[in-house]
Amino acid sequence: MKQLNNRFFAFLLIVLMAFFLGGTSALAEEETAGEYLDNSVITAKVKKAIFDEPGLKSSEIKVETFKGGVLLSGFVNSQNDMDRAVEVAREVEGVKSVKNSMEVKGQ
Repeated sequence: MKQLNNRFFAFLLIVLMAFFLGGTSALAEEETAGEYLDNSVITAKVKKAIFDEPGLKSSEIKVETFKGGVLLSGFVNSQNDMDRAVEVAREVEGVKSVKNSMEVKGQ
């Protein structure tokens, strides 16, 4: 009986390892050190450009970058502010695409 429990445990362990190890490689993309640095620089440039833009409250706009693609999230006061933030981000050197997940306050 003990041998059966050990076999079952070993089988269960193998199945779980295959599930977790196989699933993560298919789902997660990893960045190289160079890509991480490039993305950090792009994020900083986009944040600065938004900060320097009159009328935009940069503290309420979150910027994330992955492989040159920028994600803007957070809150803005109007649709015009949202459009301007996206436009400013697109103008930054190194930005390949901009995804807008921002919301207008009160809507």
